[in-house]
Amino acid sequence: MSAPAVPCEAIPGHPDFRRLDSIAGIAVDLRYATADNFVGRDLYSPLDCHWLHRDAAAALAQAVAWLTARKPEYKLLVLDALRPQRVQEQLWDALQGTDLLSYIADPERGSIHSFGMALDLTLLDAHGRELDMGTGFDDLSERSHPALEAALLARGELSAQHIENRRWLRDAMRHNGWQGINSEWWHFDCGDRQHVRQHYTRVL
Repeated sequence: MSAPAVPCEAIPGHPDFRRLDSIAGIAVDLRYATADNFVGRDLYSPLDCHWLHRDAAAALAQAVAWLTARKPEYKLLVLDALRPQRVQEQLWDALQGTDLLSYIADPERGSIHSFGMALDLTLLDAHGRELDMGTGFDDLSERSHPALEAALLARGELSAQHIENRRWLRDAMRHNGWQGINSEWWHFDCGDRQHVRQHYTRVL
């Protein structure tokens, strides 16, 4: 069974999707709508990618509430949400011939971002500054790997504060229906990937 698909231009008004600006308590800076990403150019314009699937939006709202109750000076900053399939293909093409393809979901299989069921995000402090996570967003190096944090700490490549900051982000997400991945501290999936690919609407 394959998931249904709709073009990104048809998302406004679609019952399965919810705009990011309808979710209270978050900040938004979609990096692929700017040149501040590893490709170095705006990949989204003129598409409107300020969307999540309604299930992911509800889980994000729960993460906001969890964080607010425990660390009210922190705020979630969304760096990427819905990423249309056509943009995923551009990212895949941009990394051809490099050893970085493992960081990008093969468009044939599909990124969970293309279903509006994944987020890239970080934390802001009380002054609206991004917390230091040891690397920036889209840093495609081992220092971004949650799975290697203990070794990176032992080698002095990450500090205890970097790991503490990452843990606040992970805890807010994991307690509210999100799963992280081993290679990117900023990425979280909502729900089971296989189920999402089979049953949710893919955005082209």
